[in-house]
Amino acid sequence: MSNIIEIRSRIPENIFDYQQLLDNLSQYGNIRNCIGRLLDSGEIIRIRKGLYTFAEPLRRSPLCRELLANLIYGPSYITADYALSYYGLIPERVTVLTSVTTGRSRSFTTPFGVFSYRNLSEALYSPGATLETSGQSPFLIATPEKALIDRVWQDNHFSGTTISGYDAYLRDDLRLDFDRLRELDFKRFQEFADARDSRKIDNLVKYIKPHMEKPNNE
Repeated sequence: MSNIIEIRSRIPENIFDYQQLLDNLSQYGNIRNCIGRLLDSGEIIRIRKGLYTFAEPLRRSPLCRELLANLIYGPSYITADYALSYYGLIPERVTVLTSVTTGRSRSFTTPFGVFSYRNLSEALYSPGATLETSGQSPFLIATPEKALIDRVWQDNHFSGTTISGYDAYLRDDLRLDFDRLRELDFKRFQEFADARDSRKIDNLVKYIKPHMEKPNNE
């Protein structure tokens, strides 16, 4: 019978993979049965195939769902709705962690929520990611400018063919905080738009440009 306290002492991270589990169960005979018992007892939790965490009482810090999003499927980083909520650009609390990846689009339903990944080409994927930290957990997330562009780019229900159409879309559909928008870097918006070569994104940048200019009395 495996000793979960001993296993916990040898795996420093909250999140670990199948190989780490094998390495630390080698002395326990039938490893597959041992893993099955640990899962059945709830002492470890399968996040997805090949990725695990310890039960909450055994974790050394709160589980970081943003880090989980990076680890569940990669390469990837958080963007779109979840990132916009994270930065306070939209008021809604977003439960699905939305990411972009250079791999194929996928979605994972886990004990810790739903994680959604949308494909983006290598050229469009690389710019715009930044490193943030929650507690002691670093994770990759889009800059707020890239998150908004990814959100608009991914929305198949909005054509963005006219500049005027963005007013209702950003204010009513996304409920974008325009005060927070003014705090962002317009040059980044322009750089990301130039890389994407899309009329839809060009129209977004043309629409937000005057809204990002500070009033004369500021």
